[in-house]
Amino acid sequence: MLGGLFSFHTNWIEKQETYMKKPLPLQCISLNFREFQLAQSMLFAIEEINNSSDLLQGISLGYKLFDTCGSIARSVRSALSLVNGDENESITVKACTGPGHVQAIMGEASSSPSMAISTVIGPFHIPLISHFATCACLSDKTKYPSFLRTIPSDYYQSRALAHLVKHFGWTWVGALRSNEDYGNNGMAIFTETAQQLGICLEYSEPFFRTDPLEKIQNIFDIIKGSTSKVIVAFLSHMDMEVLVQMLSAHNLTGYQWVGTEAWIFDSQTASRDKNHILDGAIGLYIPKAHVSGLKEFMFNVKPLNSTNSDLFTEFYEALFSCKFRQSQSEEIQRECTGHEDLTQVENIFTDMSHMSIFNNMYKGVYAVAHALHNILSCNKTCNKSVKLDPNTILQNIKKVNFKTKEGENVYFNKNGDPVAKYEIINWQPRKNEKVDFVTVGVYDASLSPENQMNLQNKSLIWANNSMKVPVSVCSELCPPGTRKVLQKGKPVCCYDCIRCSEGEMSNNTDSATCMRCPPEFWPNDKRDTCVIKKTEFLSYDEIMGALLIAASLFGTCLTAAVAVFFFRHRKTPLVRANNSELSFLLLFSLTLCFLCSLTFIGRPSEWSCMLRHTAFGIAFVLSISCILGKTMVVLMAFKATLPGKNVMKWFGPAQQRLCVLGFTVLQVIICIIWLATFPPFPSENVKYFKDKIILECALGSAVGFWSVLGYIGLLAMLCFILAFLARKLPDNFNEAKFITFSMLIFCAVWITFIPAYVSSPGKFSVAVEIFAILASSFGLLICIFIPKCYIILRKPDKNTKKNMMGKGVIKS
Repeated sequence: MLGGLFSFHTNWIEKQETYMKKPLPLQCISLNFREFQLAQSMLFAIEEINNSSDLLQGISLGYKLFDTCGSIARSVRSALSLVNGDENESITVKACTGPGHVQAIMGEASSSPSMAISTVIGPFHIPLISHFATCACLSDKTKYPSFLRTIPSDYYQSRALAHLVKHFGWTWVGALRSNEDYGNNGMAIFTETAQQLGICLEYSEPFFRTDPLEKIQNIFDIIKGSTSKVIVAFLSHMDMEVLVQMLSAHNLTGYQWVGTEAWIFDSQTASRDKNHILDGAIGLYIPKAHVSGLKEFMFNVKPLNSTNSDLFTEFYEALFSCKFRQSQSEEIQRECTGHEDLTQVENIFTDMSHMSIFNNMYKGVYAVAHALHNILSCNKTCNKSVKLDPNTILQNIKKVNFKTKEGENVYFNKNGDPVAKYEIINWQPRKNEKVDFVTVGVYDASLSPENQMNLQNKSLIWANNSMKVPVSVCSELCPPGTRKVLQKGKPVCCYDCIRCSEGEMSNNTDSATCMRCPPEFWPNDKRDTCVIKKTEFLSYDEIMGALLIAASLFGTCLTAAVAVFFFRHRKTPLVRANNSELSFLLLFSLTLCFLCSLTFIGRPSEWSCMLRHTAFGIAFVLSISCILGKTMVVLMAFKATLPGKNVMKWFGPAQQRLCVLGFTVLQVIICIIWLATFPPFPSENVKYFKDKIILECALGSAVGFWSVLGYIGLLAMLCFILAFLARKLPDNFNEAKFITFSMLIFCAVWITFIPAYVSSPGKFSVAVEIFAILASSFGLLICIFIPKCYIILRKPDKNTKKNMMGKGVIKS
């Protein structure tokens, strides 16, 4: 396996390139084509720079390659060899005629080796530029002052993963991490951000590819026993390759995987997923890039065969599955010709899907070249007399700001990191057992927080090839109208949902508390919002209001018809005998009684509230005063027929008018005092119903209201008593009998009105009051006037003066 440690040195020679054969003291078990691609990316950039007429004119960049096999110890050993100028450890060295000094080191691909190397070479200020080491800890310039990278820090990736998990509503997740600096530091930042976003980790287990089987089995047991359906895997691609094979053996399917850039775009990991454990996985990857000419450079492997290097010979044989020399101890393979065509081969080396990583290596080489270009004051020629100092090179690399030939801007921030930008990748299986890595969105940390994540309108495929977003929560979201109660001994994501109490509401999902609704509001049926209460009053446009209006107008018209009828027959004995003047005044007052009921319908206002009660009180007192006058006339008329009695002179028409006026004025005075002290006013009753506001007329002064009502009741009782005493007087048409019956109805209506009014809710109490007004008015009209109308129309023979006198009446 070819490690990821490469170095630069400058040569004061004309641009030419040859390769030297070197021993290979650091051999690994197997070749890694991905590392060869990275080495080719560096060589491609060096070749471009050496052939450039705009950059480092007359200066040639050389290099050394070291095979570290992913070992931290070997990485440190190789770094020390570079610092000491020992070339015995290197695999390949560019030919140099002059002294070569290491100006920068490219690598490592992993965080832990990068930390170790940076710690060792830090005192020498030699720049270490990584293309794939993402641990956020490497941004600490107090510990790693000479470290830079062309890939974003995991500080941004970890936070982006947490926001991605939150975006899909996953609040209960499991986590696996590489048991090294990359995984441990990345998961620590993810956990911190997840807690801030309300995400809980059911478990967080470390994993390393060399762990014993017992430890790995324990991880599988934890996954099987968990209730979370989402697993965040902060693993290196090497750890993930080992893990996915073991997952397939245990058939742990049905989990939604969330991955990092280390493996989410790795075709080799996908090829090892034989049981499609990772189908539907989603994660972050470096934005796709294109470096023109790089693919063609990599595919031209013929120069590799001419290097006479045992390593490249081994690489060539592994690439084309052939042998230059057959060995008796090995299986016979076809013979290599040295002219094999790489375009006919399909393997990891020909896979250009990781062009983004190659581009990171490419940009790192150019960053060093631009720094040297600035130090040497290169214009048409470079100042070769300048003595290169590692610290000067490091400071100039930190300051570079250039554009690649593809137009990409390259620079480093104060921590030696580039701008953090990721593509959101979704694993979508194809029919040919392969996986498409589909870009479904982007995450750009340079934008404002609300605009950083942008998911495109593409169809995502989830675990088990589902088109529906999986659910992974410890407890379902508490709907509006409920509040959360944490379950004892469990994380904050595990809770029960308790319905809000009466009069309380919560209008947010997952609300921790319920709050009281203001008096003018009420919680809806689900108690999720304070909804403004509906206002209720007896309106004109509802059926009940319309019926009462119709009854009122009918009574008014009927009263007017009786008045017209009586006016046409005003000279008949029956009308004249029953005091026509008081009869017409009574009909007028009954008309007012019918009309005053209309003031009780409609939205209460300040004027309507004062009018409805006073009009009602005065109109009814006027009516009862007229009836009381008619009753007294009957009694006085009977007394006048007795010998020696002449009482009618004391109760003539003038006295009758004065009596009616006096009784009515007294009621008017009571109403004026009521209105002057504490009049009725419109009010909103929010206590009777929880979902309604009753618009009603408050009485104001209760004493005033009961005085008006009591005065009406007093006159009614007096009238009833007098009429009852006069009911058997010997007239053929004794009006007192009808007055008695009418007052009996009147009193019965208003006595039953009181409990009905008190027990009727809302607008029905107003309807009861209107009904009492109409019922008592109709009772007076029908009982007093309809019998007379009947005599006039149907019994004209009784409508005579002689019949009015009756039998047995003593004449004076």
